Amino acid sequence: MSEKIKGGISVDRENIFPIIKKWLYSEKDIFLREIVSNATDAITKLKRLQSLGEATSEQDDFRIDVRLDRIAKTLSVEDNGIGMTADELQQYICSIALSGAVDFINKYESAEDNAKGGIIGHFGLGFYSAFMVSDRVEIETRSHTGAPAVHWVCSADGDYEMETGEREKIGTEVILHIDEDEAEYLDAARIRAMLDKYCAFMPIPIYFDDGEEKKEEEQSAPINDTSPLWQRPASECTDEDYKAFYTKVFNDYREPLFQIHINADYPLNFRGILYFPRITSQYESLEGQVKLYYNQVFVADNIKEVIPDYLLMLKGVLDCPELPLNVSRSYLQTNSYVAKVSAHIVKKVADKLISLSKNERERYEAVWNDIKTFVEFAAIRDKKFRDRIKDHLLLHLTDGSYKTIDEYLENAKATNENTIYYTTDKAAQAQYVSLFEARGIAVCEFDSLLDTQFAASEEAARSGVKFLRVDADLGALTGEEESDADKSLVDLFCEVSGNEKLNVKQQALTDSDVPVIISVSEESRRMDDMMKMYRMANGEEGAFSLPLDTTLILNSNAPLLKRLSVLLGEDSTRAKALAAHLYRLALLSHRKLNADEMSSFLNDSYRLLTDLL
Repeated sequence: MSEKIKGGISVDRENIFPIIKKWLYSEKDIFLREIVSNATDAITKLKRLQSLGEATSEQDDFRIDVRLDRIAKTLSVEDNGIGMTADELQQYICSIALSGAVDFINKYESAEDNAKGGIIGHFGLGFYSAFMVSDRVEIETRSHTGAPAVHWVCSADGDYEMETGEREKIGTEVILHIDEDEAEYLDAARIRAMLDKYCAFMPIPIYFDDGEEKKEEEQSAPINDTSPLWQRPASECTDEDYKAFYTKVFNDYREPLFQIHINADYPLNFRGILYFPRITSQYESLEGQVKLYYNQVFVADNIKEVIPDYLLMLKGVLDCPELPLNVSRSYLQTNSYVAKVSAHIVKKVADKLISLSKNERERYEAVWNDIKTFVEFAAIRDKKFRDRIKDHLLLHLTDGSYKTIDEYLENAKATNENTIYYTTDKAAQAQYVSLFEARGIAVCEFDSLLDTQFAASEEAARSGVKFLRVDADLGALTGEEESDADKSLVDLFCEVSGNEKLNVKQQALTDSDVPVIISVSEESRRMDDMMKMYRMANGEEGAFSLPLDTTLILNSNAPLLKRLSVLLGEDSTRAKALAAHLYRLALLSHRKLNADEMSSFLNDSYRLLTDLL
C-alpha cells in the first residue's frame, strides 16, 4: 500500500450496548450510585450558577428523591437541580462518554475548587449503568433556563425517542424500568442497603420512598448525612461524636482505642478519620476496613494501595477527590499521589502515637498491649516510621509497669548496661525472672514471636544494645566464672542427663537457694524460633528444632550442691539419684518435660519421698 491512510476507530451502538449492559461495572449495584451522583451534580451546578448570578432560579430547598414502584416495576431518581435543554440532553446523554461535568468544570470552576467537594461525575458513562438492570430508561427534565421540558426514552438496544415533555418543575427525573431478570432491584430492603452503602454521606439530602405508608417523621427524614464527621474540623468533634460515627459506619459497638482525624489541604487535599479498633481475641481477624470516598461518594472498601500493609488493621474513612480512578471508580492506579497519601497517613499515625505518649502517657500505656503488635511490625517494616517513634516504643515489664526502651536502658546502667532482659513465658520462666528481680534488674514480657523479631530489629538500629532472654545469660546474676569446677560433679550431671557432651559450668550465683539452672544461648534459640516460623509459614508439620547451645550451670554458692559433692564420695548411688532429680528440676523450670522425662521425674520424686520416711 503506497498511500498513508488515517482514520478514527468507530463503534456501532449495536456492539457497545451489550457490553455496557453486562460489563460496564464489576458490580451491578453501582448503577444507583451513578444515577444519584448525577443528580447530586445537577444540584451542585445550579448552586454554583446561583452563586455567580447566572441562574434566575431561586431554588434553595435542594433534594434528591428515590422512588420504588413495585407495581409499575420502576425505580426513579429525581432532583431539583439544573435540568437540561433538548440540545444538552442530545449532547450529553445521546453521546456515550461525553461528560457534561467536564465542560461545566472547564467553564465555571478551577480544578482546585472542584477537588474540595464539587462535581462528582467525570466520565460520561455513569448514566448508562442504568441499562445494566433496565430494559428501558426514561428522562423527564426541565432546564433552569426556561427552555421547554424534554421527555427522552431509550430501549436497551440503544434506540431512543425525544420529544417535548410535560415536566413543570426545574430538575430531572430518571425512570428505570427494571428488567424481568433483575427483579431483585424491586426489593425495598435491597435498594435501601445500596443507598446506605453508596450514598450515606452524599452532600445533598436523599429521600427514599419505597411505596409503603410511613409515619410523618419517617417521611421527612433523609437517609443520608450530608455533613459527615470527617468534613468537620477536629476541634469541633467530641469523643462521643467519634464513637457514634464509628458505631454507625462499622456496626461495631466496641469502643475504638483512639482515632486520627486527617485534614490535609496542600499539597495533597484529602480528609478522613482512622480508628485503631479494639481487638478482643487473638483469633479475631486483624484485617481492618477503610472505606474510600470521592467527594462524599462511596467508592471502595479495599484500598490496599493507599494504606500500608502494616496498618491494614485500621478502620475508617478517607475522602480523596484527587485520587486517580478508572471508569468504575473502584480501582486505584498506583502513582506518585497515592504514594504521598500513604506516606501522609503513616506520618499522622506516628504523630498520634507520639502525642499520646507525651501528653497522655497513662492512656498510651493502657492501649499499648492492643496496638503493640502493629507498632512493632510497622517499626520493622518502615524505617522512617520507626525513626519517628523510636523514643516512644514501650516495654511491658513483669511488674505491670511500662518503660520506653530509653527509660529501661537509663535505669539499667548500674546493673545491666545496654542489655534488656525479657521473658517469653512469665509463668514457665518464673525462677529466672525472680533471680533477676532480686538483683533489681527489670524484666520485660514478650508474648509473641514478633517480639523477638522486633528485638533483633532494634539491636540493629541501636548500636551496642542487646536483648537477652532471662535464660540466655546469667552473667548479671553471678560473679566471674569459676575455673576450678568440680570435675566429679560435672561428670555426674553429664551421666544423669544422658548427654556425655553436655556443657556444664560452675558459677557462684547470688541466690544460694538455686543449685542448678539451665542457660541457652540467645543466638541458637533465635535461630530455632526462625526455623519454627518458617515451617509454620510453609505448612510443614512436626516439631523440628535445631540443636540448642545449652549449658547447665552448677551454683557453687548452693549448700545443696556442696552436700551433693560430699554425698558423691559417701554414697554414689544416692548421689546419682539426687543429681538426676536436680537436673530434671532444672529442665522443669526451663521448659515442659517430654513424656519420658516426666515419667522419670515422678518416679524419682516418689523414691526420694520414700527414703525420707
